[in-house]
Amino acid sequence: MSIRRILKRAYVKGYAARLSLIRGLELGDDVYFKGMPSIGIARGARIRIGRGVMINSSNAGYHVNMHSPVKLLADRPGASIGIGEETRIHGSCIHAYNAISIGKRCLIAANCQIIDCNGHELSFDDVDARIHTSSEGKPVVIEDAVWIGANSIVLPGVRIGRGSVVGAGSVVVKDVPPMVVVAGNPAIVIKRAVPGVEDRWPL
Repeated sequence: MSIRRILKRAYVKGYAARLSLIRGLELGDDVYFKGMPSIGIARGARIRIGRGVMINSSNAGYHVNMHSPVKLLADRPGASIGIGEETRIHGSCIHAYNAISIGKRCLIAANCQIIDCNGHELSFDDVDARIHTSSEGKPVVIEDAVWIGANSIVLPGVRIGRGSVVGAGSVVVKDVPPMVVVAGNPAIVIKRAVPGVEDRWPL
């Protein structure tokens, strides 16, 4: 192993060790940070990152343009973000008022927005007061081995089933069955792992 690679590995481990001092942040073994993410944790909130996760905030060597670093924000007391083992997240925002759970071995491409909350309520009874409202949030669950393409948006209350793929630039507004490809705005099923099989999910 070259001296340069040894020094780089030591720097990465040192950086992870410094981040582990952030209140409410729990890091598994061998979490790899490439570049500097933005991490915010409200008092009483928590973020848990599993073993072998990669958090990539660097454009260098990445195959599409990444607009900003990874942003992990558990924004209210009691909010939680969980990221499962060996998942990879590139230059995306994960913002929880309530709870966002991301499974193992997921792929989240650059510039995605995964949010369990809206900035404001609809407030149609008093739209002038909308600016003073804030939503409660609805949990988001992304099951194991899900692939979310670049520039996609996952909205509050959504569950994405194991093994599914979200096409680049999609807006996911409702639950996605396992083992399908969805795409579009709003995202719809365009391909199934077993063609011709109707959705029977949830069972």
